[in-house]
Amino acid sequence: MKKIVIIPAFNEEKKIAGIICAIKSCCSDLDIVVVDDGSSDNTHGAAKLAGAISLKLPHNMGYGNALQAGYKYAYLQGYDIVLQMDGDGQHDPAYIPAMIKTLIENDIDVLIGSRFKEKSGYKTSFARRAGILFFGLIVSAILKKRITDPTSGYQAIKSSVLPFLVSEAFPSDYPDADLIIMLHYEGFKVDEFAMKMKSDPRNKSMHKGIVTNIYYIFKMLMSIFLIIMSFKIFKGQKKRGAECH
Repeated sequence: MKKIVIIPAFNEEKKIAGIICAIKSCCSDLDIVVVDDGSSDNTHGAAKLAGAISLKLPHNMGYGNALQAGYKYAYLQGYDIVLQMDGDGQHDPAYIPAMIKTLIENDIDVLIGSRFKEKSGYKTSFARRAGILFFGLIVSAILKKRITDPTSGYQAIKSSVLPFLVSEAFPSDYPDADLIIMLHYEGFKVDEFAMKMKSDPRNKSMHKGIVTNIYYIFKMLMSIFLIIMSFKIFKGQKKRGAECH
């Protein structure tokens, strides 16, 4: 069984080698691909020197595009299990074996590492926690299953999901709650895996700044609305087609 870890990274020259070494120490049978999202530092070189496959995007294209570049590599190379982790050191590689085992034994397609499924002591700002809770409630209502951490970048994914993740339907802007809903409507089984994560000492967030936060909330709500409407329209057309026959 071929397994790979995808790590989107932006200006993580100082941390990326340590993350790669930590993955290798607990999971020697995994390949590692780092997608350098147009960093201004030497993230690309540091990842390569540490023994990872290092892909460098021509310029800063954003987290979603970097992630999809990793998906495309995994898809083309025929990997069976794909894991994704952030490149800032918040995600502990020690959870990888248990995540893979849970994914396979419970017939799950996408397993999301959750900071909030159980009490873990994870600290974040009130605004960010409120946003995660808000979108978690929306996703939970649609999936009819409790989803506590829809913005988590630590996931384990089966190869059957990759054709969708490399398609044009993938929301490359902010693939968070909207992607989970899309995967659910596509018939994939999504679940969570309780874990602890480190708080980033730099307080760095993918969605930082008032303007960026407002844009993110607006964009995510619009994306979710359009996904729901598209699904209802498709479902209605399918039902009418069945009645005609």
